[in-house]
Amino acid sequence: MVKYESIFVVNPQLEDEKIKEIIEKMKSLVESNAQLEKIEEWGKKKLAYEIAKQKEGYYVLMQFTAEPNFPAELERVYKITEGVIRYLIVKRDEKE
Repeated sequence: MVKYESIFVVNPQLEDEKIKEIIEKMKSLVESNAQLEKIEEWGKKKLAYEIAKQKEGYYVLMQFTAEPNFPAELERVYKITEGVIRYLIVKRDEKE
């Protein structure tokens, strides 16, 4: 099992219900395939640069422990989920 951290940015133009739906979808995917340690909703923040004509994004951070093949599946789901404008999955340092 490897420790991972993932942050994803949701389009803030979506309705609050749709944003919550996307977050819940990602959370349940991680919970069913890995051990979710923490999920933090950072809310709307200004983007460093414009993405898909958006100047803001709704940020969500997840920390989890999973098998090495799971991040590829998570990335696939991020790519096909309408409303997710950016994501990043990284291995966490084992010392944490």
